[in-house]
Amino acid sequence: MKKYYIIARNTWDEMLTYRVSFVMWRIRNIIQLLTIYFLWQVILPPGKTLLGYSQSLMLTYILGTSLIDSVVLSSRTYAVGEEINSGNLMNFLLRPINYFLYWFSKDIGDKAMNICFSIAELTLIFIILRPPFFIQTNPFYILFFVFSVILSLFIYFFLNFLLGLIGFWSPEVWAPRFIFITLLGFFAGSLFPLDILPKTIYEILRFLPFTYLLYFPLKIYLGQLSFLQIASGLAISIFWTFAIYFIVKATWQKGLKSYTAYGR
Repeated sequence: MKKYYIIARNTWDEMLTYRVSFVMWRIRNIIQLLTIYFLWQVILPPGKTLLGYSQSLMLTYILGTSLIDSVVLSSRTYAVGEEINSGNLMNFLLRPINYFLYWFSKDIGDKAMNICFSIAELTLIFIILRPPFFIQTNPFYILFFVFSVILSLFIYFFLNFLLGLIGFWSPEVWAPRFIFITLLGFFAGSLFPLDILPKTIYEILRFLPFTYLLYFPLKIYLGQLSFLQIASGLAISIFWTFAIYFIVKATWQKGLKSYTAYGR
């Protein structure tokens, strides 16, 4: 496992190589977060509620999405399709290394970096803005919150990896990923809690994997779900984790059978 630890550690060095790009990306995230934060602060003044959300709960939800985003929605697997198209995949197939664990290790390094910066950014926001924030103290909710975030991490990793495998059959791997990322913010609940949508739409989204990337863990943290709702949500999360994993494995095996390329 030492080699995978080294891979994760080296990811830090790769990210810091392009410091300006990394800093600009973090600034973009802060601006986006503050835009949504101030929008909801205006929509929900103190003492008012909207569909069961007070200002404290809504702002906690918005700030929470920033932290969970750094854990769940950060990924390096966007380069899988490029590796396949360029022929670099051959180099990995000839080495004693698990390709899935290789990219998962890079993801862990990327997530660790993003968590550190997200915590620093949120700390600065708390010091300057002093937002009303809901602190969950019930260990039951905290435990299942952490477990749901771990499941979310795996779901997103497998979804991203699956998108990269399009490279086996098409050189155009960025267009599907761009569409996916564009729609993800809405379906995952990063802009607003999904349960403020019309009930019919929400009931459809509830059975999709995207709901369990951000929205579901935060609803657990806020203590707004019953035990039955938490158990049902975790069951759906586990189902999608294994379902997407097996789809990825089957797609990977099928892609390798038709893959031909020159490695370096």
